Amino acid sequence: MSATLTSGCGLLPGDDGAERHTVTVWLMKGSASQEFIDRFTEEFESEHTDLDLDIRIQEWTGIGDKVHTALQGGSPDGPDVIEVGNTQVSQYVDGGGLLDLTLESMRDWGMRDWLPGLAEPGEQLSQQYGIPWYAANRVVVYRKDLFAQAGIDEPPKTREEWLTATEQLNTDGNQGIYLAGQDWYTLAGFIWDEGGDLAKDTGGSWQGTLHSPAALRGMDFYRRLQELGEGPVDADEEHPPQAGMFAAGQVAQIVAVPGTARTILQENPDLEGKLGFFPVPGPTAEQPGAVFTGGSDLVVPKNTDHREGAIAVVSALAGEKWNTELARTMNYVPNKTTLASAVAGEEGVAAMAAGAARGRATPATPEWANVEADNPIKEYMTRVLNGADPATEARNASRRVTEALAVPLS
Repeated sequence: MSATLTSGCGLLPGDDGAERHTVTVWLMKGSASQEFIDRFTEEFESEHTDLDLDIRIQEWTGIGDKVHTALQGGSPDGPDVIEVGNTQVSQYVDGGGLLDLTLESMRDWGMRDWLPGLAEPGEQLSQQYGIPWYAANRVVVYRKDLFAQAGIDEPPKTREEWLTATEQLNTDGNQGIYLAGQDWYTLAGFIWDEGGDLAKDTGGSWQGTLHSPAALRGMDFYRRLQELGEGPVDADEEHPPQAGMFAAGQVAQIVAVPGTARTILQENPDLEGKLGFFPVPGPTAEQPGAVFTGGSDLVVPKNTDHREGAIAVVSALAGEKWNTELARTMNYVPNKTTLASAVAGEEGVAAMAAGAARGRATPATPEWANVEADNPIKEYMTRVLNGADPATEARNASRRVTEALAVPLS
């Protein structure tokens, strides 16, 4: 796919007779610092004397169409390795344009230790196409000073402890938690903890499962937690931005990625040193709650001209050395549960890594984009929080999810 660099009779001077090739890599804006990219490129090229790297930064806006075009075409200037959002992999697998990397994953890359929220979306029919790169997920961001004022010595480790602590924090004009009514990513974690799901593949067709007993239990916990704060029941966490609500008022907790703390401190510098982080609690103290895992996978187009070079790049980026370097540099969760100790020194990232071990992703079907486009889960949540019958509303929402998943993406 990428053009071969040659000079004269096909060789570059001083390369000991080895023909050099350029491997083109698309990385997304903000995923890695320029300093990281420069260091990686220098070391990779020194270790692979027949390869040059051409790393090109892409914008998230419009990237789907651009990737689809690259996978369908055969441009000599196209990518050999592409970073894609973990939940987007199924869209590209569906078109048949990705290289099957199952063998390398099993033999060389230790796939058994990968974070499930990154690995599962990259798999289809037991074949691995997306290789986990980095993860980010929600934790509880909290006010240490308000916890101390309420007599809470340590963060809760179970759901029931979380409810008790949150109610205890609702004193002296403080708000125990700010949780918007339509934060469906957080709801998904509670549903997964109960053994439920948003939708299931029933032998070739996807069905919404919000009406299952397990999913209803997850929604009931969400209701109990949400009513301990003053979050709007008819809006999500970005309307208004919950970071601003946390910064402006006496809010004790929000559920957010640790990076939200930077925004909070920009808006209210007086909170410097007062913020803490803990994993979303689970049903028992043995392990944190399940969380939606965002992040990125690396894929290789099937039409690459430099298969071995592309695989070498993926192997390096997803390997222990550079994966932990990326995590430390960018405050991400590494791609394996066994690498969590690499970020143990950062409180927010350590909390995130603990939750990521039980991370999940949205249903691995390209049609899930239809669900998010006109999200019936949000409307369902609002109706329940306003007092409607949960079972009735869940059946209606499941039906709409099923209908959306039956419409092929154009």
